[in-house]
Amino acid sequence: MSSPDPQVRAARNQSTSSASPAARGPVVAVTGAAYGVGALLTEQLAASDEVKQVVAIDERRGECASAQWHILDVRDPAIADKLRGADVVVHLALDLDLETDAAARTAYNVRGTQTVLTAAAAAGVHRVVLCTSAMVYGALPDNELPLSEDAELRATAEATGVGDLLEIERLARRAPRAHPGLNVTVVRPAVLVGGGTDTALTRYFESPRLLVVAGSRPAWQFCHVEDLCSALEYAVLEKVDGELTVGCDGWLEQEEVEELSGIRRMELPSAVALGAAARLHRIGLTPSPAGDLAYTMYPWVVSGSRLHDAGWRPQYTNEEVLSELLEEVAGRHTVAGRRLGRKDATAAGAAGATVALLGAAAVVRRARKARRRI
Repeated sequence: MSSPDPQVRAARNQSTSSASPAARGPVVAVTGAAYGVGALLTEQLAASDEVKQVVAIDERRGECASAQWHILDVRDPAIADKLRGADVVVHLALDLDLETDAAARTAYNVRGTQTVLTAAAAAGVHRVVLCTSAMVYGALPDNELPLSEDAELRATAEATGVGDLLEIERLARRAPRAHPGLNVTVVRPAVLVGGGTDTALTRYFESPRLLVVAGSRPAWQFCHVEDLCSALEYAVLEKVDGELTVGCDGWLEQEEVEELSGIRRMELPSAVALGAAARLHRIGLTPSPAGDLAYTMYPWVVSGSRLHDAGWRPQYTNEEVLSELLEEVAGRHTVAGRRLGRKDATAAGAAGATVALLGAAAVVRRARKARRRI
């Protein structure tokens, strides 16, 4: 993900230079500080006159020169020594890459979170901020619009990375009981966009047609990475705590998304779409399991009420974030969650994403029939 706009960074640096050099704010450690949201937050906190010092932890050094860097894997118990003196830890070292082996991804995400929570408690840190996703609520036809922070987490482990996020949520709930005095705040963003974020949901907009499952009721809510960082800063500065949801105000209906994007829909029966997606993923043709489709079928819009009550407001609208997403994915071509090269995209583009999906499913069926005849 990209760094903040240069003009924004200059304004922040100017405000920092006029601040007292002996800031009285917290010492904040950020894991996953060299890339993505972690890099953006590290720069933001380092430029804040409400933060005394930023300790940056990652497996490589990032670009923020004013942070104190420690290079190590978050699963290394030695991280406890690096956290000594920190007041708050923001744990952002998560692997949600679609192409990562699922078992390796879970081992990294869950073990890393366990280690950071235990190390933070041992180092005397009083607050840990974790970032999961509003996906943990599940995408279900009977979801309220919007969901409150206290809504039941009804997701299953069938979508990419959601099983890991649910386990992280369980670790967050257990940590204060296992480590008295440790406060854990969980931030759950809506569909994250900005700075090159790559997920099954952002790839949805790389297809030549938007797959719509017949009878579904999509509702699209986005969260810009800069809004997520400002929400994380609220949590760091203890302006709000508990379970927090963050996203743009309101949501967009599927028809509005199609009108704004200029991408036409291709509608399929539920059994066809889900069945084909499951088969293609099972044989390794697509990175996204069928469970990812649910998040394009049913609403999982969140209210963000706790942040709003604390005075936080998003700087971006859903329309603005969608526009930025479309600019980021321009020129990319995805069919059923799989990125295509330029030659492949030219061949598949005229047929549309859904035709390619069904064609691949038909190949699978023919191959199975042929094996049975042998």
